Amino acid sequence: MCTKENQKKKGRVAVGMSGGTDSSAAAAMLVDQGYEVIGLTAHMWKEGSRCCSLEDVERARRVCRYLDIRHYVVNAQDLFTDRIVDPFVEAYAAGRTPSPCIQCNAFVKFGFLMDRSLQLSCDHLATGHYAHVRKEDDGLYHLHCALDPTKDQSYFLHRLNQKQLAYLLFPLAEMPKSDVKAYSKERGLPIVPRGESQDLCFVEEGQLPEFVERRDPSVIKRGEIHDQNGNVVGHHDGLHRFTVGQRGKLGIALGERMYVRRLDRGNNVVEVAPRPGVMQSECTVQDIHWIAGHSPLEDLFLEVRPRYRSKGADAKLTLSQDNAGSLAFEEPQFALTPGQAAVFYRNGEVLGGGWIDQVN
Repeated sequence: MCTKENQKKKGRVAVGMSGGTDSSAAAAMLVDQGYEVIGLTAHMWKEGSRCCSLEDVERARRVCRYLDIRHYVVNAQDLFTDRIVDPFVEAYAAGRTPSPCIQCNAFVKFGFLMDRSLQLSCDHLATGHYAHVRKEDDGLYHLHCALDPTKDQSYFLHRLNQKQLAYLLFPLAEMPKSDVKAYSKERGLPIVPRGESQDLCFVEEGQLPEFVERRDPSVIKRGEIHDQNGNVVGHHDGLHRFTVGQRGKLGIALGERMYVRRLDRGNNVVEVAPRPGVMQSECTVQDIHWIAGHSPLEDLFLEVRPRYRSKGADAKLTLSQDNAGSLAFEEPQFALTPGQAAVFYRNGEVLGGGWIDQVN
C-alpha cells in the first residue's frame, strides 16, 4: 500500500502528460512504485493539434482523476509559437526541412515544463519517452537508446544537457511498446486510442503545405523543376511543397523514378534526379551540441543517424572552431537533408548532434 510516508521517501515527480498511452502508463507506474505523482500538461496549440490541444488536456485530466493525483495545466502557447512554430515555417520558406520535435523537447517539454515542475518542488520530471538515462562512473549522465528499437526516441533528445538529464526519469526505457499497452489495459487506465501518425502534432494530417501558406503566404511562388542536367521538366507552386528525397507528388513524368535532390531557394528551383543522384557522402553540420558539454571522444569516428528511423552509418566528423564541422560518410547516404539533425551515436549511446547545413 502506498502511504504518504512512502511517497515522501520516494519523492515527488511531475509527469508530462498528453493523455496518450505512453505518458499515462509512465504516470501510473510511478504511482505504483510509491512516488507522489503530479500530472503536468502543457497546452501548446489549438488548431488541429493531436498532442497539445484542449482535447488532450481533458484526456490527461481524466487519467489523473483515475490515478487520484493532482493535475496542472500550464499555458505554453506563446512559447510554442515563438520557439517551434514560427522557426518551422521560416525553415520551410527557406527551402529547408526542420525537425520541430527536437526543439520542442529541448525548449518546451524539458525546458518550460521542467521549470514548472521545479516550482512545484518536484524532485524529478518524467515523461513517456522511450530512451534511457543513467549516471556513469565519470560522474556524468549519459543518454542511451531504449530497449525497444522500434520505439526508441533518443534521436529527438540529443540536445538535452547534463542539468536536464540529471532531473529526468523515463519509466518506459526498458519496456517494449506491447508491454506498455498490456500494462495500461491491466491497470484499467481510461485511455482512448488515437493511433500514431507520422505527421506533426500541430499540423492537421496531410495539410502541411497549407499550414505553411496560411502563416506565410509569401511561400506561394511559382518556379521551375529542373533535372540533374539543368533541363526544365516541370513547374511548382512553392518550395515548401517539397522535401529532399521526396519521390511522389512531383507533378512530372520522365519515364523513371525521380527524387527531389535539392531545393534552390535563390533561384526558386526544385532539382530532381534518379536515386543515384540523391546519394551523398558529405555534408556540413552547424550548432553542434554535446550531451557531456564537450566532445567526449579522442577520435571522431561515429555512427551518425542523419534522420529519425535511419539505421545509422559510419562517418568521420571534422570539427571547426565555430561549433560546426563536416561529416564524411564511409558509404553514400540517401537524401541528406538541410535542416534535419545528424545525431551522433557510439555503442548505443547518444553523444550529441548538429543540424545538417550544406550537402556535397
